[in-house]
Amino acid sequence: METLPLHPLKCSSPKAKVFLVFFSMVLCTTILFVLQLKFFKHRGKHFYSYEVKDSRGRAVSLSKYRGKATLVVNVASACQYTEVNYRALQELHREYGPSHFTVLAFPCNQFGDSEPGSNQEIDAFAKGNYGVTFPIFSKIKILGTEAEPAFRFLVESTKKEPRWNFWKYLVNAEGQVVKFWRPEENIESIRHDVASIVRELIMKKKEDL
Repeated sequence: METLPLHPLKCSSPKAKVFLVFFSMVLCTTILFVLQLKFFKHRGKHFYSYEVKDSRGRAVSLSKYRGKATLVVNVASACQYTEVNYRALQELHREYGPSHFTVLAFPCNQFGDSEPGSNQEIDAFAKGNYGVTFPIFSKIKILGTEAEPAFRFLVESTKKEPRWNFWKYLVNAEGQVVKFWRPEENIESIRHDVASIVRELIMKKKEDL
């Protein structure tokens, strides 16, 4: 019986092999680029990269506060903590702001329906009763799927979701959360940390001169 000569199977031509190698390289490079882009985008996210609305509904970029320390608070007008907190927050803002520090207030009605008024009513209440000079933004939600993205960043950074009005998050000049406080905690404990960051900012500015 005659033996048939063996020939290697031609599964692809040299051009096809070159194309396959080239395509694989491009695909791997694209995947690495996308992963790297997502990685750096995540790392670069900070509080001051968000945009919110002021009490008149106008868009405000939080980047205007970058370079300062900020104390971000979910406020309410009809809460058992309203008076003591508004007075203490205004005192902090007056003492350390506005060049190196500011309070940023975000009204929220998700806790005991204690902030039912309109943005204009909230603004008038805070300024009329407590002489507030720090920014009060548009009323937001901080819980659930409709939570304000900027506030969601604070919660995700600390793994601590507000359970009531007047939770406070201290954000440094780079936009990272460094500490948080519950509404019942004494303002003096906050003052120490605010003063520490403000001193660092002042020293850094002097060194840069």
